[in-house]
Amino acid sequence: MAKSRRWYDQDPTMSEAMELLRLSTDDLKGQAADYISKMQEQVAHEVIERVYEAVKKYSDEGSRWYDKDPVVLRAIELLRIAPPRVQKRAAKKLIMALHDSDDGDIGKILGQ
Repeated sequence: MAKSRRWYDQDPTMSEAMELLRLSTDDLKGQAADYISKMQEQVAHEVIERVYEAVKKYSDEGSRWYDKDPVVLRAIELLRIAPPRVQKRAAKKLIMALHDSDDGDIGKILGQ
Protein backbone atom coordinates (compact mmCIF):
# COMPACT_ATOMS: atom_id res chain seq x y z
CA MET A 1 0.00 0.00 0.00
CA ALA A 2 1.33 3.43 -0.94
CA LYS A 3 2.14 5.81 1.87
CA SER A 4 -0.19 8.80 2.09
CA ARG A 5 1.47 12.13 1.56
CA ARG A 6 -1.00 14.18 3.61
CA TRP A 7 -1.28 13.67 7.37
CA TYR A 8 -5.05 13.27 7.24
CA ASP A 9 -5.08 10.60 4.52
CA GLN A 10 -4.04 7.95 7.04
CA ASP A 11 -7.59 7.87 8.43
CA PRO A 12 -10.47 7.53 5.93
CA THR A 13 -12.85 9.46 8.18
CA MET A 14 -10.41 12.33 8.57
CA SER A 15 -9.67 12.29 4.85
CA GLU A 16 -13.39 12.55 4.01
CA ALA A 17 -13.91 15.37 6.51
CA MET A 18 -10.99 17.34 5.08
CA GLU A 19 -12.19 16.86 1.50
CA LEU A 20 -15.70 18.02 2.40
CA LEU A 21 -14.23 20.99 4.21
CA ARG A 22 -12.01 21.84 1.25
CA LEU A 23 -15.03 21.89 -1.06
CA SER A 24 -17.18 23.95 1.32
CA THR A 25 -18.00 27.64 1.08
CA ASP A 26 -15.85 30.13 2.96
CA ASP A 27 -18.68 30.66 5.44
CA LEU A 28 -18.91 26.95 6.22
CA LYS A 29 -15.13 26.75 6.51
CA GLY A 30 -15.25 29.57 9.04
CA GLN A 31 -17.92 27.82 11.08
CA ALA A 32 -15.96 24.57 10.98
CA ALA A 33 -12.81 26.44 12.02
CA ASP A 34 -14.67 27.86 15.03
CA TYR A 35 -15.73 24.36 16.02
CA ILE A 36 -12.22 22.93 15.63
CA SER A 37 -10.69 25.87 17.49
CA LYS A 38 -12.81 25.05 20.52
CA MET A 39 -10.77 21.85 20.82
CA GLN A 40 -7.98 23.95 22.35
CA GLU A 41 -9.41 23.04 25.74
CA GLN A 42 -8.49 19.40 25.04
CA VAL A 43 -4.94 20.03 23.82
CA ALA A 44 -1.95 20.83 26.01
CA HIS A 45 -0.39 24.31 26.02
CA GLU A 46 2.89 23.23 24.41
CA VAL A 47 0.96 21.74 21.53
CA ILE A 48 -0.87 25.03 21.01
CA GLU A 49 2.49 26.76 20.71
CA ARG A 50 3.41 24.42 17.82
CA VAL A 51 0.16 25.39 16.11
CA TYR A 52 1.03 29.07 16.28
CA GLU A 53 4.52 28.39 14.93
CA ALA A 54 3.00 26.54 11.97
CA VAL A 55 0.54 29.37 11.36
CA LYS A 56 3.38 31.89 11.25
CA LYS A 57 5.33 29.67 8.87
CA TYR A 58 2.58 28.87 6.37
CA SER A 59 0.10 31.73 6.54
CA ASP A 60 -0.49 33.07 3.02
CA GLU A 61 2.68 31.36 1.76
CA GLY A 62 1.93 27.66 1.91
CA SER A 63 0.67 25.61 -1.00
CA ARG A 64 -2.02 23.69 0.88
CA TRP A 65 -5.64 24.71 0.28
CA TYR A 66 -6.08 25.81 3.89
CA ASP A 67 -2.93 27.97 4.06
CA LYS A 68 -4.74 30.94 2.48
CA ASP A 69 -7.09 31.56 5.41
CA PRO A 70 -5.35 32.12 8.77
CA VAL A 71 -8.39 31.07 10.80
CA VAL A 72 -8.86 27.83 8.88
CA LEU A 73 -5.09 27.22 8.90
CA ARG A 74 -4.98 27.55 12.69
CA ALA A 75 -7.95 25.22 13.08
CA ILE A 76 -6.54 22.57 10.73
CA GLU A 77 -3.13 22.68 12.42
CA LEU A 78 -4.86 22.24 15.76
CA LEU A 79 -6.71 19.26 14.36
CA ARG A 80 -3.50 17.83 12.88
CA ILE A 81 -1.73 17.71 16.22
CA ALA A 82 -4.73 16.65 18.30
CA PRO A 83 -4.80 13.11 19.68
CA PRO A 84 -6.27 10.56 17.24
CA ARG A 85 -9.44 10.10 19.31
CA VAL A 86 -10.10 13.87 19.18
CA GLN A 87 -9.37 13.92 15.43
CA LYS A 88 -11.81 11.07 14.84
CA ARG A 89 -14.58 12.68 16.90
CA ALA A 90 -14.10 16.03 15.14
CA ALA A 91 -13.97 14.41 11.70
CA LYS A 92 -17.24 12.54 12.29
CA LYS A 93 -19.00 15.71 13.43
CA LEU A 94 -17.62 17.68 10.49
CA ILE A 95 -18.75 15.04 8.00
CA MET A 96 -22.24 15.01 9.46
CA ALA A 97 -22.43 18.80 9.57
CA LEU A 98 -21.04 19.38 6.08
CA HIS A 99 -23.31 16.74 4.55
CA ASP A 100 -26.35 18.28 6.23
CA SER A 101 -25.50 21.94 5.55
CA ASP A 102 -28.56 22.68 3.40
CA ASP A 103 -29.16 26.09 4.96
CA GLY A 104 -25.47 27.08 4.98
CA ASP A 105 -25.24 26.95 8.77
CA ILE A 106 -23.38 24.04 10.35
CA GLY A 107 -23.23 25.66 13.76
CA LYS A 108 -26.44 23.97 14.89
CA ILE A 109 -25.06 20.52 14.07
CA LEU A 110 -21.68 21.25 15.62
CA GLY A 111 -23.32 22.51 18.80
CA GLN A 112 -22.29 26.15 18.42
